[in-house]
Amino acid sequence: MTHRAVAATTGAPIAQATVEAFEAGLLGALIRPGDDVYEEARKLWNGVFDRRPALVARCAGTADVVSAVRFARDSGLPVAVRGGGHSFPGHSVCDGGLVIDLSAMRGVRVDPAARTARAQAGVKWIELDHETQAFGLATTGGTVSDTGIAGLTLGGGLGWLSSKHGLTVDNLASADVVLADGRFVTASAEENEDLFWALRGGGGNFGVVTSFEYRLHPVGPAILGGMVAYPLARVREVLAFYRDFSKTAPDELTVYAALVDPPGGDTVVALFCCYSGPVDKGEALVRPLRRLAGPVQDALGPMPYVAQQRIFDGGFPAGSFYYTKADFLGDLTAGAIDVFAEYASRKPSPLSGVLIQTVCGAASRVPPDATAFAHRALPYAPVIVSQWRDRADAEKNVRWARDLWQALRPFAGRGVYVNDLSHDDVDRVRDAYGTSYDRLAALKKQYDPENLFRLNANIPPAG
Repeated sequence: MTHRAVAATTGAPIAQATVEAFEAGLLGALIRPGDDVYEEARKLWNGVFDRRPALVARCAGTADVVSAVRFARDSGLPVAVRGGGHSFPGHSVCDGGLVIDLSAMRGVRVDPAARTARAQAGVKWIELDHETQAFGLATTGGTVSDTGIAGLTLGGGLGWLSSKHGLTVDNLASADVVLADGRFVTASAEENEDLFWALRGGGGNFGVVTSFEYRLHPVGPAILGGMVAYPLARVREVLAFYRDFSKTAPDELTVYAALVDPPGGDTVVALFCCYSGPVDKGEALVRPLRRLAGPVQDALGPMPYVAQQRIFDGGFPAGSFYYTKADFLGDLTAGAIDVFAEYASRKPSPLSGVLIQTVCGAASRVPPDATAFAHRALPYAPVIVSQWRDRADAEKNVRWARDLWQALRPFAGRGVYVNDLSHDDVDRVRDAYGTSYDRLAALKKQYDPENLFRLNANIPPAG
């Protein structure tokens, strides 16, 4: 097959021999337009984006990643890094550049005695949980099991265990990284400490992480979890209860609130919980969630931890169109609750909703400068997720999310969870990194002065 020429950002063509030499040095595949697997390789989880990279390097291991980074740097190609591909703003694929695809790097090794796990960057949470739960262990992970560990970790990592064990970044012990100059380094509390700090909340700005080492904790295999749902007409009462309950919940109990439509049903206000302590003790602790009269569904009870980790999976199918807006709230005031109530009643799509996540317990007690994730003092992290299936419906669904977000702004603190940013939130990147931004920008200049890794919530190099 004759492949089309590849051009650098400047428009200058890259010699075919250079591309062929790059391909010959890979153990994995180099995929180009016209190849049988190209359409699958460029497909994104968020159907909003339809990007066509010039090349996709499906890396088999770290050596391939080193080669890909050096090729992109020397050739002047824009770079996207794909881990799990579960990106709201579509950062996993670029137009006309090189995608460094880590999806084939799926190895996981658990050390049950040391209570650690090392996982390659293409692993998804469903896979990491499967391996760690074989030993009754887990670390804080995402709430949709199809999410990749890489992007979630680098952005901070909210999850069901964060109140008890901290965010995902608080459980990161080390990371192997390929830097913009092609060097391979390990970052931890003992070596490359400044890089280790930056990786824990600074996003994909500093290199390609090829593997993560996590600290694990005894969890499950059974936990007390699930949800209880109430009619939307009672949203103010339920969210006020949730506000008060979440402030006094023990660390073992993480509770999220959501405004969602169950399949074939009307919009409800639901309380989702995960109690990771002894199940028999959890029954009394979650009983107040049922005390509000008239739930339309009560699905609280003992379940496998891996089932809790998949509880939102059905609501986030691949290929749907997604748009998000998000904030941090210092409190769930009556005014904020009124905003949620008003906009939940007029969603243009039954697939859309609001999830109110928390930064409570152990996650809130980490000093704000201990990692690059600085937002430890704002306990509520609502994310507005607009989802639709017909591309023609984009305008009204995006407008609903933006209008809700604008109405919520008077009640919001300064900051936003970086993993919940949308593609048009470039002006909010500084807020996403908060008080860590200036230090991150200085480290960006040190580790990636040419901003090779810029398809992300980007921090330009200082100066």
